[in-house]
Amino acid sequence: MKLAAQELGLAVLQPKSINSADCVERLRSLNLDLLVTAAFGQLLRSVVLQLPRLGCVNVHASLLPKYRGAAPIPWALIHGERETGVTTFLMDEGMDTGPILLQRRTEIGPEETAGELGARLAQLGAELAVETVEKLLRGGIQPQPQPPNGPLAPKLHREDGRIRWEWEAWRIHNLVRGLSPKPGAFAFWSEEMVKILRTRIAAEGGKAGAPGQILPQRDKLLAAAGTGILEILELQPAGCRVITGRDFLNGYCRRDYGAFR
Repeated sequence: MKLAAQELGLAVLQPKSINSADCVERLRSLNLDLLVTAAFGQLLRSVVLQLPRLGCVNVHASLLPKYRGAAPIPWALIHGERETGVTTFLMDEGMDTGPILLQRRTEIGPEETAGELGARLAQLGAELAVETVEKLLRGGIQPQPQPPNGPLAPKLHREDGRIRWEWEAWRIHNLVRGLSPKPGAFAFWSEEMVKILRTRIAAEGGKAGAPGQILPQRDKLLAAAGTGILEILELQPAGCRVITGRDFLNGYCRRDYGAFR
């Protein structure tokens, strides 16, 4: 975006804090009609929110009030949502709590990863942002207050990605796709950390072996979950490139199938 703005001869500001006195004065001098943010990691204080004539709009990658917070796409997948979308709303001093302007919905594929879904929502959000601005300028939107409750989407931490093999296969699968490609769900093979990047549910229900145990199967890397079986399609051993489950089976498991932990 910065490069595109520079090519168009537009001014680019990159303040450490948008709420700083210097930045506020610079924004005030622009006599803003509207301020729009997307994937902006700072909360705007009232002094900034009050500057634009028509207010401040944020583009958020969820169907608010669901998944307010820093990581809406991963958490929607981790929770097994089948539908999500994008929302534009008028910002207030809360975390994604302002009145809703427009929303667009989209289905989530059963094996879609956070990276894939994020790319789709970015395009959908760009289109919705343009529509929102056009309608606001014409006075064609009636903001709707948000319901107070909904699942939150806090920032993810490293330990959130640790796979618990005693979980059901579907729950592990949702964690993997919610954290793929970054930061990646992870497990341990011997003493080495392995990122698990893409999986498929091979069987639901029942116990096929100890949790994390590799199951003998030619050309497929299958691991037992607490209930069900998970096929591991892509993974990344420490210090290595991304490889297929078949490559891992041939290069790491050999005759001793072993187990993830």
